[in-house]
Amino acid sequence: MAIKKPRGVNDFLPTVTSKWRAVEGLGHQMCAEYGFGEIRTPLFEETELFSRSVGEHTDIVQKEMYTFADQGGRSLTLRPEFTASLCRAYVENKLYGLPQPQKLYCLGPLFRYERPQAGRFRQFHQFNIEIIGTLSPLADTECIVFAWDFYNRLHIKDLQLRLNSVGCPVCRAPYRAALREYLRPSLAELCPSCQGRFDRAPLRVLDCKSEICQNICNNAPRIGDYLCEECSTHYNAVKRMLSCSDIPYMEDSSLVRGLDYYTKTVFEICATGIGAQNALCGGGRYDGLIEAIGGEHTPAMGVALGLERVFSVLASQNEDIELKETLDVFVVCDINNALTAQIAFTLAVSLRQSGFSALMEYEAKSIKSQLKTANRLQASYTVIIGEEEANKGTAQVKNMESGEQTEMPLNEIKQFLLI
Repeated sequence: MAIKKPRGVNDFLPTVTSKWRAVEGLGHQMCAEYGFGEIRTPLFEETELFSRSVGEHTDIVQKEMYTFADQGGRSLTLRPEFTASLCRAYVENKLYGLPQPQKLYCLGPLFRYERPQAGRFRQFHQFNIEIIGTLSPLADTECIVFAWDFYNRLHIKDLQLRLNSVGCPVCRAPYRAALREYLRPSLAELCPSCQGRFDRAPLRVLDCKSEICQNICNNAPRIGDYLCEECSTHYNAVKRMLSCSDIPYMEDSSLVRGLDYYTKTVFEICATGIGAQNALCGGGRYDGLIEAIGGEHTPAMGVALGLERVFSVLASQNEDIELKETLDVFVVCDINNALTAQIAFTLAVSLRQSGFSALMEYEAKSIKSQLKTANRLQASYTVIIGEEEANKGTAQVKNMESGEQTEMPLNEIKQFLLI
């Protein structure tokens, strides 16, 4: 029996990866426009990094991480998210010694042992941007604007921005107490997961997808009523700047995100048509995370954009990625003729070394068949080398759009193509 790929992962074939490159290329382009520099972190980290940052009692740490012991007995984990790794790299590489804030981005695969379903995989891909070293609400707004701009450039429709503030340790303590008092009479009715969250992470109950838990939380105290003056001022500034940027938002007091490190601003951008997992991206401020992993207290803000979700929503909205990849030259020859084959191959290599894309057949096919292939590949030009041309050191160069064909010396073809 043939070996198959593990459950929850995907093969991306060339017709798909070309579209992934286009989406990733847009991300790289936009990061250059917005002033973000790329950082690449390891695929695995010490397990303690995630237990200390993501939260020891979160579902990710308790149920979803791929953790293993290496041959030295060290506990390592395939990265389940980017932010903790990026903050570790910020501290370890002393990026705090450079001008602040540091605007960083990363892109690549992440790993979580989840139940595979629409929009959820065990190996998935994210594109993160992070602004580290500033308390300014401008950083919060810029991350949101970046994500909104990214989806608009991909022509994704019906976007919805959900926004909330989860406060800071100062104002969250009294809110947690008030929320527990509200939930206590209904504790037995909560789902088993939320019963476990009641003492250690009551805010997570607000975000539970259980219909029973959602109904219980309908009249729960709102964290917005408990924000301290600093958090309230910060949140109002973010909302004001979003309005100035013509980005509509919906305040959602149940939005708390699933990681322990968030403070103040949290948000998600959602889209219709991709089922229950309709969040395209999510993020927020994490002012205490770097300190939690051993660095100095450093404010920061970031967003993670799921790439699989992009393709899901584009498919549901009958949109596609427009590809601009074209073939410059298809070289046509008689493969059975040693001289023409040698000249054609040498020309193809020379064209590629000069920056042109060039292809040719490996097997013996008729000239007519090779021209059909060139047409199917949408080649801009074909270069035809027959025995007569080979003996003269020339080739027939055909413009595939106009049909115009010109014979010219081989050493003039590159210059001709540059015109």
